[in-house]
Amino acid sequence: MHATLRDAPTPLTRSVEDYLKVIYHLSSQGGFASTSDIAAMLEVAPPSVSGMVKRLSETGLIEHVPYRGVQLTNQGRRAALRMIRRHRILEVYLTQQLGYDWDNVHEEAERLEHAVSDELIERMAGALGDPHYDPHGAPIPTPGGEIEEAELITLADAPVDGVLELRQVNDDDPARLRYLADQGLTPGTRLTVLERQPFNGPTTVRIGAATRVVGRELALALWCRGVQA
Repeated sequence: MHATLRDAPTPLTRSVEDYLKVIYHLSSQGGFASTSDIAAMLEVAPPSVSGMVKRLSETGLIEHVPYRGVQLTNQGRRAALRMIRRHRILEVYLTQQLGYDWDNVHEEAERLEHAVSDELIERMAGALGDPHYDPHGAPIPTPGGEIEEAELITLADAPVDGVLELRQVNDDDPARLRYLADQGLTPGTRLTVLERQPFNGPTTVRIGAATRVVGRELALALWCRGVQA
């Protein structure tokens, strides 16, 4: 019988849950998560990461490959996706039901995700109509542990003259999210790439009748897919 997110998991500490989420994000493209990258994302000292990596490896949640980094095992991936589902359902609930803005919901969900039960999350999901995406466009894992893996490109890498749909934005900077909302750069927006300056210069896009100039750093945080003109 295959395990799903509905199976009763072994309780994990908040620290372990945070590590598993970070390792998932860093290795989600089939690579490995390095100790230094984990330390940077969690804002902890590398020796602390080394100790936790050893512990997670011993409990079967990750696989450590010397000189390459770590990857989640199937058990670790299920635990990570369970937390990601909690987080993203909470973000949807907070924005749609409680009136939170999309720029301040991430931190609130970070605090709540460790405390709520899976039953409460499923009740929230049902009340929301089982959403597929969070407010920032990120896919929500299913209760069975499946997650959409769409092929997206950043706006910085999109071809000139391409017609795109903005699908997902990075959610780690509230000020950036407020700016994106002001500029009309939110998930679901259709845009056309008009021009890109050389040497990592900005990208000019058209949104409806408006024109926007997007710097490269910001364009790298905007994930799109091509659509028919």
